[in-house]
Amino acid sequence: MGRAIVRNPKVFLFDEPLSNLDAKLRVQMRSELKKLHQRLEATIAYVTHDQVEAMTMADKIVIMHEGIIQQVGDPFDVYDHPANLFVAGFIGTPPMNFLPARVVKQNGFWLKGDGFSIKVPDDKAHLLENYVDKDVVFGVRPEDLTEKSQSKVADETNTIITTVDVVEPLGSETLLHVTVGSNQFITAKVSPQTRAKVGEKFNIVIDLEMIHVFDKETEKSYFFNHFFCNFPSYKRWEVCLYTDYNSIKVGGDFIGDRTGVRLIGW
Repeated sequence: MGRAIVRNPKVFLFDEPLSNLDAKLRVQMRSELKKLHQRLEATIAYVTHDQVEAMTMADKIVIMHEGIIQQVGDPFDVYDHPANLFVAGFIGTPPMNFLPARVVKQNGFWLKGDGFSIKVPDDKAHLLENYVDKDVVFGVRPEDLTEKSQSKVADETNTIITTVDVVEPLGSETLLHVTVGSNQFITAKVSPQTRAKVGEKFNIVIDLEMIHVFDKETEKSYFFNHFFCNFPSYKRWEVCLYTDYNSIKVGGDFIGDRTGVRLIGW
């Protein structure tokens, strides 16, 4: 790296430069590389299999799987709005929980599966209009699960009853590995003050604004296109070209349809 820096190149190519370092030194070197990037103001293409390195160091992440680009975005984009199952499961520690579910329309839209019934928020419910009675994959991150006693919004639309299998106290937080239904396992990242015990019933509240729904066959997110098409400041017009909507609106104004989108001024 030192020999490359003194040549003052316009682009650096790093291929897992920290892979042979111990854990403590890797953390330190991540910070040093970020400082180096800011000081040199050069483009750095950094290859890594460690999603923590990607999230902490990147301005822009390109996620690939089997040689195919799955998603491009900044760390917040790919974390909060994964394009598909692979991205959702790859980004985040612990990884996102996935449960098989079915879309049910009954006084609103619900995701129902073995041991749970979750209501889809109104701002996302219309996106599932064409998928009623279809099997899907329901996803939620461990950090979007809360112990019922710690939640102020718990009700029958967002609460599931689980059985505690493993308790992992980490000091600043506690990981609970629990069983949902007959034989489905998820992880919850809860307050370190929890007094959950192995074998006990444990009520978990889901942050409904942070849920994800994926197509069981294509593995694509049902909510991904909706996010980008509702935020024109991202200038991701190419995503909107592949939306499932019959029309595309920005700020309430019609700007085109699926066969041709007027991009001028957007």
